[in-house]
Amino acid sequence: MKKKFLEIGKIVTTHGVMGEVKVYPWCDTPDFLAEFSRLYLHKGKDPVLVQRARVQKNMVLMKLEGTDTMEAAQALRGQILYADRADMPLEEGEYFIQDLIGLSVVDADTGEEYGVLSDVSQTGANDVYHIQKPGEAEKLIPAIKEVVIQTDIDGGVMKIRPLKGLFGDAD
Repeated sequence: MKKKFLEIGKIVTTHGVMGEVKVYPWCDTPDFLAEFSRLYLHKGKDPVLVQRARVQKNMVLMKLEGTDTMEAAQALRGQILYADRADMPLEEGEYFIQDLIGLSVVDADTGEEYGVLSDVSQTGANDVYHIQKPGEAEKLIPAIKEVVIQTDIDGGVMKIRPLKGLFGDAD
């Protein structure tokens, strides 16, 4: 089931004395995080307006409404920021990493179950999916159209066609 609110970053520290916070983004780029005018705390329960946001190196400096002192900003340290899924439209064939985690990964041709998608590494060229099956070594697959044949988030399944030799088999 798709979550309405998705983790998008973590408040790691304060910035200055006027209540700004420094946020480590958990999205593709810090610029993407800086575009939001409303985010949420406490797993989406508490909306907070973003008065201003700017990128500084790989972080985002944010001024949140109601956070006007260093002490108020300090109280937010360690909090996870969430965004509403509705505020982040995706193109066809794009997925949120949080939606991919936990998918059952099966062979598109034979139905063999390889395991569960447990993590995604973003390498720059293409993402790499980590597949874990109890009692077996972790398998890594490139997230490319030649390998990932179908992704059914609602059905909880990803169908793949491993490239020859990808899993160390002699085929």
